[in-house]
Amino acid sequence: MMMEMPSTKPTLIDADVHNSMGSKDDLLPYLPKAYQQAWRAYGAGYGGGYLGTGAHSVARRDAKTEDGGPAGSDPHYLKKHHLDPYGIDYAILTGSGILGISLVSDPDYGNVIASAYNDWLADTWLKASPQYKGSILINHSDPAAAVKEIERMGSHPDMVQVIMCSGSRNLFGQRMFHPIYEAAERHGLPVAVHPGTEGRGNAGPPTPSGHPTRYFEWHNIIPINYMAHVNSLVCEGVFEKFPGLKFVAIEGGIAWMPHLMWRMDKNFKGLRDQAPWLKHRPSDYIREHVLLTTQPIEEPDKPEHLNQIFDMIDGDHMVMFSSDYPHWDFDNPQVALRGVRRELRERIFADNAIQLYGLTEKPKARGADV
Repeated sequence: MMMEMPSTKPTLIDADVHNSMGSKDDLLPYLPKAYQQAWRAYGAGYGGGYLGTGAHSVARRDAKTEDGGPAGSDPHYLKKHHLDPYGIDYAILTGSGILGISLVSDPDYGNVIASAYNDWLADTWLKASPQYKGSILINHSDPAAAVKEIERMGSHPDMVQVIMCSGSRNLFGQRMFHPIYEAAERHGLPVAVHPGTEGRGNAGPPTPSGHPTRYFEWHNIIPINYMAHVNSLVCEGVFEKFPGLKFVAIEGGIAWMPHLMWRMDKNFKGLRDQAPWLKHRPSDYIREHVLLTTQPIEEPDKPEHLNQIFDMIDGDHMVMFSSDYPHWDFDNPQVALRGVRRELRERIFADNAIQLYGLTEKPKARGADV
């Protein structure tokens, strides 16, 4: 009797893990001397935030490192505390407190910080374990420099996507951003956005009517910015112009997508002359090119309603699991998505990320993992 060989296919990929520095000093060796003092004084430099974030801390207290360092700042402890207990094959690293460099008024500063961060990420986290996969940070306010950074880092074997903050002075479908998408497509890299910068730095208010009063209100309304960007990307013809491009909307929720698809398709029937470059319904471009992550997934009173939302968007291939570790609203993969039908759960936990990032086999031990 022949024994079956264990599968080498990943079974759990976490699409949003927030790695961080132990202190600002970590980045100094990667910064030109002219910028080291500014980094010490201002850090990422985009400021802002809402009352309430400091009252309970965005990060889980139990995620601090064993020597008391910031949550998510030690690759070995993160592996021990998060990856190993849950059997996570890969963690897609999305950074912490750094994405807003796109919203600093000095574009040269933002560009230098992005490059230094990417070098630090490659030298530390990506060498610590093959389970870590990186996101190339760019300053989207300077698209020409962002393209150079994608060209510089795009061939790194452990960089699997481009990432930028979702806060912006301009909608992401507009032509100023197209060179970023051309470079990402050429390198076979998806472009991801992450929230947290809406209404901060030189971005506009996070709602069309101004600023929310508190963090609770701000957190509730993040999806409207994601709706605006996805709407812009489709209507401006980005996915027609760059047919190989994938766009990942991290941590923005899911339940808003049916409404956006239906509204865009309805208006397309009467207003398609304003977007003559579109050859398909807007919802078709979204299904083909846009991916969402689960955390923080909406939690209706009746779990079956969540399955209905997936059906409404034909979302079997659109959603990837994310834990948002080490933040306060972290989703435990052993508990999350219990109300979602089993075959879809398996796609969300691994298959969709395997297809997007090309992570077809479990990581092989190396270096610190041996």
